[in-house]
Amino acid sequence: FERLSTMTTLRPFACDDLFRFNRVNLDPLTETYGLPFYMQYLARWPEYFQVAESPTGEIMGYIMGKAEGRAAQEEWHGHVTALTVAPEYRRLGLAAKMMSNLEQVSENKHCFFVDLFVRVSNKVAVDMYKQLGYSIYRTVLEYYSGDPDEDAYDMRKALSADVKKKSIIPLPHPVRPEDIE
Repeated sequence: FERLSTMTTLRPFACDDLFRFNRVNLDPLTETYGLPFYMQYLARWPEYFQVAESPTGEIMGYIMGKAEGRAAQEEWHGHVTALTVAPEYRRLGLAAKMMSNLEQVSENKHCFFVDLFVRVSNKVAVDMYKQLGYSIYRTVLEYYSGDPDEDAYDMRKALSADVKKKSIIPLPHPVRPEDIE
């Protein structure tokens, strides 16, 4: 467990958190999934699944991710599947700290980069990720379903294994979701 301040604890996500984090997920920009999806991440990549908790036990936010790709092609990377902080706890540095921890887990696994997808319209999040050292690698057309569908930015941050920073050289043209490996 890691104390962020006298008010916050960053700790591994636990199964019973699944029944306590719905309020955090109410944000319309937060992607939500079914319980089996969360359980799969918790079982396969527990080191990538963390929660920020208040002294009263309230979930302030969480991050979930995974390691994926092929090392031979320098595509082995950490991926941020979801990051969310409840509105009343934003601008306290929680997202930055959870991202930093995920990046460190990825470094320890010798990943070449960390990537994430974010709605093009979510300017606050895009700007935050840029401040954390991420850059737009490519645009993925109609990645988020809705009415209408919305494009996503695939944002990346090179890690120390990518000495030449090849993983973050932007693609000159957008791709479709089916073109993503």
